[in-house]
Amino acid sequence: MDIQHRQLHANRTLHAQRALTAACAALLLSALPAAAQISVEVSPLRVELAAAAGSMTTQAITLINAGKEAVRVRATVTDWDLSKDGAPQFEGAVNGGPFSATGWVRVAPPEQVIEPGKEATVRFSLAVPAGVEPAGYRTGVLFEFAPGTGDPIAHAREVMFKSRIATLIYVDIGQAPMAAELTDLRSRTVGPRTQIVATVKNTSRRHVRTKGSVVLYDQAGRSVREVAIPDVPLLPESEREVAIAVIDPETQSAALPPGDYRVELKMDVGLPALLVGESTLKVQK
Repeated sequence: MDIQHRQLHANRTLHAQRALTAACAALLLSALPAAAQISVEVSPLRVELAAAAGSMTTQAITLINAGKEAVRVRATVTDWDLSKDGAPQFEGAVNGGPFSATGWVRVAPPEQVIEPGKEATVRFSLAVPAGVEPAGYRTGVLFEFAPGTGDPIAHAREVMFKSRIATLIYVDIGQAPMAAELTDLRSRTVGPRTQIVATVKNTSRRHVRTKGSVVLYDQAGRSVREVAIPDVPLLPESEREVAIAVIDPETQSAALPPGDYRVELKMDVGLPALLVGESTLKVQK
């Protein structure tokens, strides 16, 4: 596998000027038994914020009880991290880490009951301290759900809050310089699916989202498949794997004829030049 870092002129179809904003994702961590009939929709599942030191803002999150029973909702502010494969991590996250915005946020109300078919609002207020250094910060609002009937104190004792969804919040302060490199590029096959896995190391203090493309070439040099790189976050001072599905029946990426293919990746992470890597893919009979 040969990883190349070539200084290229920015390809406008892959590289666009953009203000760094924050992004979030949601994770269903666990579920109550089906008999509880808890079904809550949370929106938005991604909040993007660009703020300045010393600024304040208030945002709203809507919750809809789509189930047939009342639901008790508890909202808390939490730190989080991403594993190398991009899965949100809560229990193992460092509280008050160097890029934590959790101490800047308050939520209201912290707990409420939503009747069947009704919606409710949880607001979070973000107060950025003065003098904060430019960087990409993050926090999240964790929603925990339990049956809305009965004694909430008894529910708490019985650890009834077991179903959880988190809205992840990224907060960009200023424009910290961007620095990143492609450290590995390989293929991975699991069952009928084949992925190209790019490992990217973000050495800067800001976060960005990935974009670009992977192109497969046959032995005659013909382009046989082009796949978009998924839009995923790179956290500050972190390394993660970006998986690009090139063969996946669920997404209608059909199997390729057996043979050897050259893989060319061009990824935009907000640098003046693209991250470029080359590898090979062998498709077995």
